[in-house]
Amino acid sequence: MGVPARRGIDAREVTAPLCRLEDLAEGKSRGFDPLGEGRDTMFVIRRGGRLYAWRNHCPHYDRARMAWKKDEFLDPTGSRIMCFAHGALFEIDSGECTLGPCLGQHLTAVPVEIRDGQVWVTGVYEPGLRR
Repeated sequence: MGVPARRGIDAREVTAPLCRLEDLAEGKSRGFDPLGEGRDTMFVIRRGGRLYAWRNHCPHYDRARMAWKKDEFLDPTGSRIMCFAHGALFEIDSGECTLGPCLGQHLTAVPVEIRDGQVWVTGVYEPGLRR
């Protein structure tokens, strides 16, 4: 059996695309709820023509959501990911915390791919934690 279920939502393959590639603006972040849990459990950043996808939880405190408002996962300069619960900063390409209480720890990557101009989560996706 795969990843254990949490709160009634099972880990499973995501059967619909997150969005069209053109819906992701260069240098911006966007949150997604691939399992329909009622909140964004992951986010994607498009930067330099590449996509970086991460789970929406800070390694400092697993239940901390990172955006300060919908789709706002980056610091004011747009150069790093910022956890608005703690002010921790993470590198966009590696997910490594470079400033804050979780220094040296990493965000959890979400594998994504582009198929026919659409962005898909690949493999099994585990539900996020609910509060």
